[in-house]
Amino acid sequence: MWWKFFRAIKSREHRVAPTTWAAAIAAVVYTFAPIDLIPELVLGPLGFGDDLGVWSILALLVVREQHRWQASLRSA
Repeated sequence: MWWKFFRAIKSREHRVAPTTWAAAIAAVVYTFAPIDLIPELVLGPLGFGDDLGVWSILALLVVREQHRWQASLRSA
């Protein structure tokens, strides 16, 4: 079902909310930015906690978008 969802986004059958796009861009930028809220160099593995939090928020937004897409298929 996920591949159909991603194909629907690619073919512009489903329009993703701007907040989800912004979160995706922010997650990528934050992950690779040299500035971190919890630096890995100082706290070691615990420093990945903030990165994991950002990606978790993005995952929730993607799941929400997938539910919106499924609902639009049922109502059509």
